[in-house]
Amino acid sequence: MTSSVATPRETALSVQSLSVTFLTDAGEVDAVTEVSFEVFPGEVLAVVGESGSGKSVSVRSAIGLLPDTARVEGHVVLGGQDVTRLSNKAWAQLRGNKISMVFQEPGSALDPLFTIGYQIVEALRAHTRADGKRMSAKDAKARAVELLTMVGLPNPEQRFSYYPHELSGGQKQRVMIAIAISCEAKVIIADEPTTALDVTVQAEILELLRDLKDRLGCAIVLITHSMGVVSDLADRVVVMQNGRVVEEAPVAQLFDAPADDYTKKLLAAVPTLAAVESDKTVDTSGDPVLDVSRLVVQFSGGVGSPAFRAVDDVSLTIHRGETLGLVGESGSGKSTIGRCVAALQKPTSGSVTVMGQNIAGVSERKLKPLRKRFGFVFQDPSASLNPRLTVGQCIAEPMIVHKYGSKDAIAARTTELLDAVQLPSGTDKRYPHELSGGQRQRVSLARALVLGPDLVVADEPTSALDVSVQAAVLDLFEALQQEFGFACLFISHDLAVVDRVAHRVVVLRNGGIVEEGTPWKILRSPEADYTKKLLAAIPGKRLHT
Repeated sequence: MTSSVATPRETALSVQSLSVTFLTDAGEVDAVTEVSFEVFPGEVLAVVGESGSGKSVSVRSAIGLLPDTARVEGHVVLGGQDVTRLSNKAWAQLRGNKISMVFQEPGSALDPLFTIGYQIVEALRAHTRADGKRMSAKDAKARAVELLTMVGLPNPEQRFSYYPHELSGGQKQRVMIAIAISCEAKVIIADEPTTALDVTVQAEILELLRDLKDRLGCAIVLITHSMGVVSDLADRVVVMQNGRVVEEAPVAQLFDAPADDYTKKLLAAVPTLAAVESDKTVDTSGDPVLDVSRLVVQFSGGVGSPAFRAVDDVSLTIHRGETLGLVGESGSGKSTIGRCVAALQKPTSGSVTVMGQNIAGVSERKLKPLRKRFGFVFQDPSASLNPRLTVGQCIAEPMIVHKYGSKDAIAARTTELLDAVQLPSGTDKRYPHELSGGQRQRVSLARALVLGPDLVVADEPTSALDVSVQAAVLDLFEALQQEFGFACLFISHDLAVVDRVAHRVVVLRNGGIVEEGTPWKILRSPEADYTKKLLAAIPGKRLHT
């Protein structure tokens, strides 16, 4: 009789006593200290923690994407190979084939000069097949269309020829996922892969990642602030705070019995659909701050492609002190309406009236005096902040343009807003690229509020924020709205966040309004099947019960 001996599982990726220090003009900054974790084939490991906790830095070291200013100690082992100090040439052979990454901000990761199809084909043909040959251009195009279909991009054959700017934020993220899975790497790093996605597409992407894990046996390292996504997808969870691992546990254990106080704090801050109807009343007498009437936005489809309507006969109003939540799937027209309201997109027809003035088609010269009454928070903070200005200069810029006051007054107001959005002392001296995605989004919020606007257009304003900072920012948002009475168009795919902040909700689909009403009615007893579909797709059901 022979006895069997269990063999240890072979890791797909192992991080061993990793420490990362950045050299800055202000001195050394310890980003990660003695971090260790591992992920196995066919497993999803979630790395969670507040913005700036070191989770992205830890995982980016596994794919060689840390800047030259980083000093690394410890070891990173990928499929049995120590990759801690590989050359750029050696990394070029591994990326895509052995390890790939889905980035947090697709608008920055995709090249604006090339079509999305070209960029996927380029990724496919950059790597050799098992027989040592490169994929033909014809086969690569067919595979690219197949990948776009897999990630749920509508009309993939047609949109193969689209440029990134012709896609919504969620659609660009799907293209990034298609590129990441194109060569079937053994380890996929997903850095906030569903941040820009609406709940239905998010559910589809999570199902796709589960399928990849099961079908290909790949390991997935998931960096996210969405505890609902963690609950639905992860097998194990690593919790980080201030550059260190504070807890590691199987996902069910972490949610049912968290051991560390910090983990308990994260879970307590997760927004959920309220169990009791809140009293959200606003005086809607008098003229609205924003009046959108029969708005239509139609885009040409380019050579050989039909035109399509992004916004189709939409009318809505927002009064002082009121927040209107705009929800719907990616590509439903939410952001296009927001851009029209912000005078960044000219409508095909209809009117957009702000403070009694129709701004549709108005010249930039006439718009300038009105712009100081606007505040904007965009979905992609890396694209909306000037990389050549420090954070302090980015926040101060609107005050300088609109002659807010003296240099001392501007400096004081900048410091006040940095404190309000919970950014540490000294952040004003740093540049946007030196901050995490969540920190950049907080800078965008501070910039939007710096002039005390009458109307705030917030396009996914908390999408890049971890749950604890999200809760603090939403508290801040509500307090500022009560104090200053600004109206807000709040665009989001996070229905729990909309439930918390909105006084009314408008549901969009294919550019048109499906239904509208109070958050309590729309998010608990909707009439439209489409709204019911949105609610059914919310991740992390255990968090909402």
